Amino acid sequence: MSSSEILSSSGVSVPSGKSAVTNSTVTSSTVANSTIPQESPACGEHHPVDLGQVRLLHRDLLNYDKAQRMAEFFSLLGDTNRLRILSALSIQELCVCDLAAAVKMSESAVSHQLRMLRTLRLVSYRKQGRKVFYYLKDSHVLNLYREVAEHLDEPED
Repeated sequence: MSSSEILSSSGVSVPSGKSAVTNSTVTSSTVANSTIPQESPACGEHHPVDLGQVRLLHRDLLNYDKAQRMAEFFSLLGDTNRLRILSALSIQELCVCDLAAAVKMSESAVSHQLRMLRTLRLVSYRKQGRKVFYYLKDSHVLNLYREVAEHLDEPED
């Protein structure tokens, strides 16, 4: 089968752009801990699935475990107070008392939120005497914050 061919749902090699859709049972094989169909199910009457393209995509597709960790990460960022804390820390490092005043929260509540942000390695701290100063952990966090803020400021289409 050449790169310009696709596998029809009946298992017949068909040149790209042509349709050879029939009803058949899709079997599968396991490749890299994933199930990939052996035959190409049709996603439309005139458009069979390009199994070669799906296999290539499948190799780079986000694995389930990483997707789960990312979902937890974004879930944690789904809190207004945490985002405001990140916003303040994107400007400068701050001690808990100054951070609490800036975001209009109690020091206890800010400390709780900072603890959660530390567990995901979004913020870190340094001690200076009795004060603890918090800052964004690395440029990834700052870049993520800035990219999302910029995206939200873009005009709607």
